Amino acid sequence: MELLERALNKIPELSVEKSTFIVPESETFVQGNKTILKNILNLSDKARRKSEDISKYLTKELGVPINNDGQQLIISGKFSNDEINRCIKRYFDVYVICRECHKPDTQTDTEGRGMLYVVCKACGARYGVKS
Repeated sequence: MELLERALNKIPELSVEKSTFIVPESETFVQGNKTILKNILNLSDKARRKSEDISKYLTKELGVPINNDGQQLIISGKFSNDEINRCIKRYFDVYVICRECHKPDTQTDTEGRGMLYVVCKACGARYGVKS
């Protein structure tokens, strides 16, 4: 009995691991009737996705054409920084952050008939999302 108590006392306390990942804020400004997203490269680096993927998602969400200028996105129409941030947060929630372990260590994979899967490298979860 003493050996068991001594062994239990030597075991370190288990702590719940919390993710410190924060979805980056967008940097936008309106120029005429266009909105310019300046930090698309930073967003794509944090998401570990191509900037074209984020651009395609924003095109569908906002319902306007978007030109990718390499360093920035040119969005047709006037949109506030809050609207763009909401769309980017939704993109990260659906396509980047794992549903199971809530970590951003994921990648997308297409299999079969156009079904898009998110595969987590941290916990191994695999689930389908709308493409």
